[in-house]
Amino acid sequence: MCVTDIIPDIHGQAEKLRLALQNLGWQRTAMTWRHPEPDRQIVFLGDFIDRGPENAAVIRIVRELMDAGRAQAIMGNHELNAIHFHTNDPDKGTPLRVHDKHNLEQHESFLREFPLGASQTQDVVEWMRGLPLFIETEGFRAVHAAWIQDAIDDLRQQTGAGVLSEEQLILAGQKGEELYDLVEAVAKGPEACLPHPYSFEDKSGRVRYRVRVKWWSDVAQNWGQVALSVPDIKQLPDGPLPDDLFVGIYPGQEKPVFFGHYWMSGEPQLQSANALCLDYSAGTDGPLVTYRHVTGLPELNLENVVIHR
Repeated sequence: MCVTDIIPDIHGQAEKLRLALQNLGWQRTAMTWRHPEPDRQIVFLGDFIDRGPENAAVIRIVRELMDAGRAQAIMGNHELNAIHFHTNDPDKGTPLRVHDKHNLEQHESFLREFPLGASQTQDVVEWMRGLPLFIETEGFRAVHAAWIQDAIDDLRQQTGAGVLSEEQLILAGQKGEELYDLVEAVAKGPEACLPHPYSFEDKSGRVRYRVRVKWWSDVAQNWGQVALSVPDIKQLPDGPLPDDLFVGIYPGQEKPVFFGHYWMSGEPQLQSANALCLDYSAGTDGPLVTYRHVTGLPELNLENVVIHR
């Protein structure tokens, strides 16, 4: 029996990560973390940085586990943003991710530990560049935000294992490029434009005109049921949903898929019979929530969810 611990968005919360590892039976040694079960593995779902106070400690733990051959890790949207924040457009000479007030605030905790241009920053960003956008095993799939099959297929064709080259990472930071849309789909999830004149305020108070949508379910009847990460659904319209909104729904007969990204709240629940979000706001005041996947057990089971408080 081979067990894989699925660990989602940590966002600089090293103490929460250490607690989760200890609860799952991982033990700290002089050089890394080990588990009494010799085949035990970890899959990290990305978003290691920003928000929390210990970005460097989180990255160090993850890299140690990867170097020991005990873990794999996916690129989250915050790693993608960081790469573009710290990379200049070769044609324009300006950062691929603009250094405006919003982006500086979002990236603030990382920049305190990893200043622009510092050698340790360059090293960590280079490590981020080597992270894949998705992982697929014989028994499950893992992605940061959304397993959109058409986008995954195109990325496989262009990248092989989902790791972007330097040139591809630059294209992924330029709106209008095909790779920009593909990477946005899997790392940030599909969005839909609200009909004019509707908008809503997200958790940070930012006004948005597009909503994240539940790409795993085709049962929604209105905007309130299909939208994600909207604090006040009363701000959404009552009108009918666009006909093309459910084109990328994850089929019920496919392998289980694990993802993070969406800041769920309350008690963990399955998003569908074969889709599970594990992000419960560990980056702020929520717990780190993990899943114990056992090889050979294809069905998702909430009994394998572990809440680390």
